[in-house]
Amino acid sequence: MNQSMFIVWRESVEALLVIGILQAWVGQQAQASRLHRFLWGGVLLGLLLSGVLAGLILFAGEAMSGAANEWFQAALTLVASLLIVQMVSWMHRHGRTLRHDLLRDADHQVARQGGLGLLLLAMLAVSREGSETVVFLYGLGARLQGSALGLFAIGGVLGLLLAGLTVAVLHGSRRFISWRSFFAISEVILLLLGAALLVSATERIGGQLLALDVPQWVYGAVGEGLWDTGPWLDDGRGLGSFLADFAGYRASPSAAVLLAVVAYWLGVGGWLRRASRERLPCPA
Repeated sequence: MNQSMFIVWRESVEALLVIGILQAWVGQQAQASRLHRFLWGGVLLGLLLSGVLAGLILFAGEAMSGAANEWFQAALTLVASLLIVQMVSWMHRHGRTLRHDLLRDADHQVARQGGLGLLLLAMLAVSREGSETVVFLYGLGARLQGSALGLFAIGGVLGLLLAGLTVAVLHGSRRFISWRSFFAISEVILLLLGAALLVSATERIGGQLLALDVPQWVYGAVGEGLWDTGPWLDDGRGLGSFLADFAGYRASPSAAVLLAVVAYWLGVGGWLRRASRERLPCPA
C-alpha cells in the first residue's frame, strides 16, 4: 500500500505540474478557449494510452503461465528499477529548466501545428508519466493477491488524492516545502525504491535458476544466505519490513542479491555525478 501510494503520488505530482504549466501558458494566448480544448484532449489521450499499456501488460501476464510468467514478471520488475534510475537522472539534469523547456516546446508546436501540436505535447507528457506509473506498479504488485492487492489499489487512489493536495500546497505556499526540496526528497526515495525493485527482480530470476540444471556454484550464489540479521531486524515485520519494501533490505541476502545492490548503488552514484556535471544552467 505504501509503495503504490508513493509511486502514484510522485508521478501524479509531476504530471499535474506539467499540466499546470501548460494551462497557465494557454491562458495567456489569444485563442485560449480553443487551445484549452486541445490541451485537455491531449491529457485524456495520454491517460488512454497509459490505460492501453496497462491492459497489454496485464493481458501478457495472464496469457503466460508457470515459468514464462515468472520470467515476464522478473523482466518487468527489472525494467521498472532501471526506469526509475533513468527518470531520476533526467530530472536531476533537467528539473531546473523543465518549465522553460516545456514552454519553448509549446511555442514551437503551436507555431508549427496549431492546437494539434499542443494536443500532441500534452499527450506525450501525460502518457510518459502514466506509462512509468504502470510499469512501476506492475513491478511492485505483480505477486499480490486478495486483500494485499486491494490495499495496493487503495494506496494508488490515496496517492492520487495526495498528489492533488500536494500540488495545491506547493502552489499556494512555500513555507512548508519548495518544489526543489520536494523533488530532491522524492528522488532519494525513488532511488531506494529502485533498489527494492532490483532485489525483487534478482530474487525472481534466482528462483527460476534454481529450477534449472545449472552448476552448483549458481545454486549457492542465488539460494544461500551470506548472513542472517533476522534476530535483530526481521525483514518480514516492523521496521525491517518497511526497509524491505522501500530499500530492498534482506535479513539473509544471497550473493546474487548483494552483488546486484552493490552494482546498483555504484552505478547510480556514477550516473548522478555525470548528471551533475552536465546539468544545464538555469535560464535567467
